[in-house]
Amino acid sequence: MLDDIALFIQIVRRGGLSGAAQHLGLPPATVTRRLQKLERQLGCQLLHRSARQCVLTQEGEAYYQSYADLMQQFEVTRQQLHQEQEQLSGKLRVLAPTNFSHGILRPMWLEFTRQYPAIQLELILSNQLEDMAKTKADLAVRIGQQPDSLLYQQKLGQLSAFVVASPAYLANAPALSEPAALNDHRVVGTTLRSKWTLIHRESGVNQDILPRFSALSNDLNFVKHLVLDGQGIALLPSSETRAELAAGNLVRVLPQWQGVPREIYAVWPSGRLLNKKAMCLREHMKHYLDMNALNP
Repeated sequence: MLDDIALFIQIVRRGGLSGAAQHLGLPPATVTRRLQKLERQLGCQLLHRSARQCVLTQEGEAYYQSYADLMQQFEVTRQQLHQEQEQLSGKLRVLAPTNFSHGILRPMWLEFTRQYPAIQLELILSNQLEDMAKTKADLAVRIGQQPDSLLYQQKLGQLSAFVVASPAYLANAPALSEPAALNDHRVVGTTLRSKWTLIHRESGVNQDILPRFSALSNDLNFVKHLVLDGQGIALLPSSETRAELAAGNLVRVLPQWQGVPREIYAVWPSGRLLNKKAMCLREHMKHYLDMNALNP
């Protein structure tokens, strides 16, 4: 019905059915048919029609006065949103995990803001899952597929996890050849993962381990620094340990085993159009992660 009300407004503004038909690019017969349909739905005649002109009835005047400004505001808003959708400028609010953003994604954020200076990136970092509706975020980066059916999701990449320790710790620790031997070691864990599921790289066999943690933290970066300090072994994502493994400050323990890979997703509300700024960032992230593969 709203489309037909908008048509009625155009008939009045264009001085008749033919003017509205010409403005909207519709056949005059279609305009007449839709006006008649609207009048049947409303149960009243809106216009006195003659060969030369259309004159508002009393009921038509009431409906026109009620809806004309509303439809005008609707059109103005539509045009503004369309312009915003098509522009690579203005505010872009994004949610992302703290550790992941300070780690492997840091160069990506810097590159994006340098390449698109007209986009005002508002990056909200948290290791907790922030509500997209409450924060009014355009896009979010999430680790693992989200169960929320109200979100669109696109996979951007994959994140491996390795068992790591410092050379100093291993120099004075018992030999370690099987996952079960972790019970003889100091193990540093995260509050997000009480059970380790390790996968053998060649056979694909899974083994669940329930380590006795000597220390726990909800911050992956702090866990990494405990391990760098020689205080134990940890299962950490490749994004956290890439540089330290390359420098030799950390080494992989049980190199034939690794944690379950976790997928990286871009998510956004299903009821909201993804604007051009968000689409640009989504593709920028995907390209960056493709070029900086986080898998071994």
